[in-house]
Amino acid sequence: MTKLSPFHLAIAVWNLESCRTFYREILGCEEGRSSDQWVDFNFFGHQLVIHYKPKSGEDLHTNPVDGKSVPVPHFGVVLDWEIFQNFARKLKNKGIEFIIEPYIRFEGLVGEQATMFFYDPSGNALEFKAFKDINQLFAK
Repeated sequence: MTKLSPFHLAIAVWNLESCRTFYREILGCEEGRSSDQWVDFNFFGHQLVIHYKPKSGEDLHTNPVDGKSVPVPHFGVVLDWEIFQNFARKLKNKGIEFIIEPYIRFEGLVGEQATMFFYDPSGNALEFKAFKDINQLFAK
């Protein structure tokens, strides 16, 4: 696998302060630059920026995957297996309400992975996942 470059992702949040606390205190992301309209975070080595946007009444969309309703859009990070397990335990201990509880998806099949979904305080869906064999990341 080639060395990955950090991605940059900017997302809309309707409550800048509660999301700032969530990403910093719950997910453990280091805060970077900020203004009264946006905040940068080190999101597992990537640059995530939360930007204030007034709350909209847009409906949530989901797609069926492995018998679950997966929210679209969503974003997250592929973690090492052990880091995922520890992170999932920490989130449970912090009282995160999961959309999809941590579990093994596609068990025994190509692309077997651990995954979990939850929302930030502004309703942005996050997915974290891990592969026991990272070479399965793009396997068909």
